[in-house]
Amino acid sequence: MIRISQIKLDYKSSRDALVSAAAKKLGIAPDGILNMEIVRKSLDARKGQIHSVYTVDVTVEKESVILKKKAKDKNISKAEKTKYHFPAPGDTPLDAPPVIVGSGPAGLFCGLMLARHGYKPVIVERGSQVHTRCEKVKAFWEKQILDPNCNVQFGEGGAGTFSDGKLNTLVKDKYGRNRLVLEIFHQAGAPEEILYLNKPHLGTDVLVNIVEHMRNEILALGGQVYFDSQMTDIYIEDSHVTGIEINHSQKLKTRCLVLAIGHSARDTFQLLLEKKMDMSAKAFAVGVRIEHPQDMIDQSQYGRSRDPWLKAADYKLTHQCANGRGVYTFCMCPGGYVVNASSEEKATAVNGMSYSGRDSENANSAVIVTVTPEDFSDKGPLAGVGFARRLEEACYKEAERAGGKGLVPVQQFGDFCENRASTGYGQVHPVHKGGCIPADLNQCLPGFICESLKEGIQAFGHKIPGFDRADALLSGVESRTSSPVRLTRNEDFESNLGGIYPCGEGAGYAGGITSAAMDGIKVAEAIAQKYYLSGNINHERYRNYK
Repeated sequence: MIRISQIKLDYKSSRDALVSAAAKKLGIAPDGILNMEIVRKSLDARKGQIHSVYTVDVTVEKESVILKKKAKDKNISKAEKTKYHFPAPGDTPLDAPPVIVGSGPAGLFCGLMLARHGYKPVIVERGSQVHTRCEKVKAFWEKQILDPNCNVQFGEGGAGTFSDGKLNTLVKDKYGRNRLVLEIFHQAGAPEEILYLNKPHLGTDVLVNIVEHMRNEILALGGQVYFDSQMTDIYIEDSHVTGIEINHSQKLKTRCLVLAIGHSARDTFQLLLEKKMDMSAKAFAVGVRIEHPQDMIDQSQYGRSRDPWLKAADYKLTHQCANGRGVYTFCMCPGGYVVNASSEEKATAVNGMSYSGRDSENANSAVIVTVTPEDFSDKGPLAGVGFARRLEEACYKEAERAGGKGLVPVQQFGDFCENRASTGYGQVHPVHKGGCIPADLNQCLPGFICESLKEGIQAFGHKIPGFDRADALLSGVESRTSSPVRLTRNEDFESNLGGIYPCGEGAGYAGGITSAAMDGIKVAEAIAQKYYLSGNINHERYRNYK
């Protein structure tokens, strides 16, 4: 196949126009292209014009002749594709299946890869299956009924289920794992465009069914999934795992334990600390969600209002403050919702979410400031957990002071800069899942974070006109951007406790759906390279073992 890059067309152009443009690049007739696959599609909205920019792979006759003729064209080359390979099994026998704690992207992809290669894994998830989880989250948003074990953070699919569902990643991948993740999502029901869009996303409504599809494949391949099943203890003998306890009662035998626990499993971090697992506090970021009219963002990025041919526009902004702090936008949700993402009583955390259509009135994004262990008043591996928890508790108290117990505190940016509580909204109205109330976020966040946010948002106003408008809405607190803890693992992906594999975002090794899924695949590979599953496995033999 021949790869052709930098094909630029009007954003409304058809596939036939793309075929013709590819043929013109090669100097052949359109019917000379026997097959065409879109490899990459991005949008270029610079200079007041909007173009789609493509990279395609095409099949043609006399490929070598065309490549020789076009040898000097840097945008034409022989297509090179990386094919993914799962390793052959190792020589250490496993007499019980691997156990995976957590069913977010890391846990699901680790489980699926192990299941596809005969390891019959057991996934243990503290929350409920995804459809029941959606009902519990809805009850929390509408009636403030919080289930601490099943919410926006916990349950089948992990925290990413209630997000924008972004699938882009900055992880460099020469082994084909990134492509594999996208292919598995596509096989599970995601649209084909995720295979080639520059910034693919799924949306919560699509993710729900994908997660269920992946779970059903794991079950069909002999795996097991236990919902509403929290790991409450780990059994260690001679510095090696022998099993876990579920819900303070049931025991499950294993000598291979994957901890895909997510960034909000604070009680599990405490358990691991007590078990003397090596871990350390790490830098993360905290701040607020900011809302603007989506039309304002479209006007800035595209030079026009909403267009049925264009997806809701996004942005990514950074600023270095005078105080040395970095401020940046994160997890931007075009046409999205700010969601109450709390998982603990009397503590409020927010996140952003979009449906696949990205069609709400507002755009929202986290605007966050990096914090390091030097900023934490506590010391030790869980110092960052305590730091984030205090911010969440302060936001809960501020909303309660304003008369909205359990609601998300919201403030107009102009009021935030003037250090006065908001009492209402301007032209921008909150688009939230879960209730909110005007309040004063200066009472919730440390001074250095407030000052950094004020400077950063004002600087962003020079890049996107209106970003710093006085009635832009801030919601607090965005505290679950990434794990505040890193669980140490060696080059074989094992912790200092033998047989335990820290994995994914919660363990400190990923930063989004795709990178977490890729880390899950890496851990599955590490397990396969070491172990093979011995005997005819009957899962019931390993429950409530003595």
